[in-house]
Amino acid sequence: MADHYPARPPVRTPSGLFPSGPPRPTYREPHRVRAAGLTAGLGAGVAWLLFLGLLGDDLRGYVWWTVLAGLVAWVVAGVLTRQGDRGVAAGVAIATGLAWSIAVVAVAVRWGMTGDWPLW
Repeated sequence: MADHYPARPPVRTPSGLFPSGPPRPTYREPHRVRAAGLTAGLGAGVAWLLFLGLLGDDLRGYVWWTVLAGLVAWVVAGVLTRQGDRGVAAGVAIATGLAWSIAVVAVAVRWGMTGDWPLW
C-alpha cells in the first residue's frame, strides 16, 4: 500500500528559550490617569491646603489646619478613587503629601532652633 500523504515533519519539543503559543493578554486600565485630571487635582489640592493653612495665626495653627485639611483631602481622594476619577485623586494626594512635608520641615526647623516642641 502506498502512502498518499506526505511525511509529517518531526515534532520538536520547545526549549523554553523562545516564547511559544498564543500571546499573553494585555490588560488596560478602565480609568487611566490623564495629565489634565492630575493637574486639576493638584491645583485643587494645593488651593484647599493653602487656604486652610492660612487660617492659622502661628506655626502651631498652620500645622494643625494643614493636618486637618490633609485628612479631609485624603477622604475626598478616596471617594474620587472609588468613583473612577483616579487622576484627580492622585493630584490631591500629591498636594497633601507635599503640604504635610512642608509642615514637618517647618516644625523640625523651629524645634531645632528653639529646642521647644512647637505643637503643644
